[in-house]
Amino acid sequence: MRLTDFRELVQTEFGTARGDAILTDHVLPKFGRTGAQAIEAGIDPREVWRAMCAEFDVPRTRW
Repeated sequence: MRLTDFRELVQTEFGTARGDAILTDHVLPKFGRTGAQAIEAGIDPREVWRAMCAEFDVPRTRW
């Protein structure tokens, strides 16, 4: 998944401000780091998106 697609999904699902806060402040248990840190470490944005969806109970149809 391209990073631009990832950012669009985050903003659409959570809104710009909340999405940015989740991405930079919320530690995803699957990775032991924030979504932004995980992407910076080279983890595929698709995997980060799925972890965020699971953590925040986003319906699977939107994963």
